[in-house]
Amino acid sequence: MLRLDKSKRQFPTYMTHFDILLSRKSHNKLCEPAPSLEELNELFKVALRAPDHAQLKPWRYLVYQGRSLIELGEKFAAASLFKDSELSADKIEKISKKPQRAPVVVISIIKIKDHRKVPEIEQILSAGAGVQNLIMAAHFKGYGAIWRTGELAFNRVLMEQLGLAKNERISGFIYLGTEEGSKAKIRHPEISEFVHFV
Repeated sequence: MLRLDKSKRQFPTYMTHFDILLSRKSHNKLCEPAPSLEELNELFKVALRAPDHAQLKPWRYLVYQGRSLIELGEKFAAASLFKDSELSADKIEKISKKPQRAPVVVISIIKIKDHRKVPEIEQILSAGAGVQNLIMAAHFKGYGAIWRTGELAFNRVLMEQLGLAKNERISGFIYLGTEEGSKAKIRHPEISEFVHFV
């Protein structure tokens, strides 16, 4: 059974690892405490175990916390203004505050590489699997997470500000922290709607 530090969410001792997997749900209200540096490194160890055809490692991650969240917000605002110079001051301020919705923001980056046996779609799926591993690892550690995209995930100006190469793109912004408030009830879909045994 899994027991967690008292500063984080507690899983009931009767829950199995499988129960914990089924209990994961995105949460958009995240606060301190955030994962420590040691814990973040543990999360990334799990992220880097994603399925990876030909071991291309078609992903990398940028981690923002503390002062760097404010700087990321400034980049969000500048990139948004470049795309739409008529944005109102209120809208710009709202965009600049987005990274501060959680104590840690991870930007997941896909690195597309030319390979005769590994098409682009496989590399994209591998990067997505890495994010899923990261989110599930955070859940097991007692932290909440939400994977966001939106217009900024596809904004090439932001990608350039972040130092992305031409063969790189953003696959998402992963917000991490301690869950604040209650979650909506998890509704598990009917297996028969999505799975057919043939």
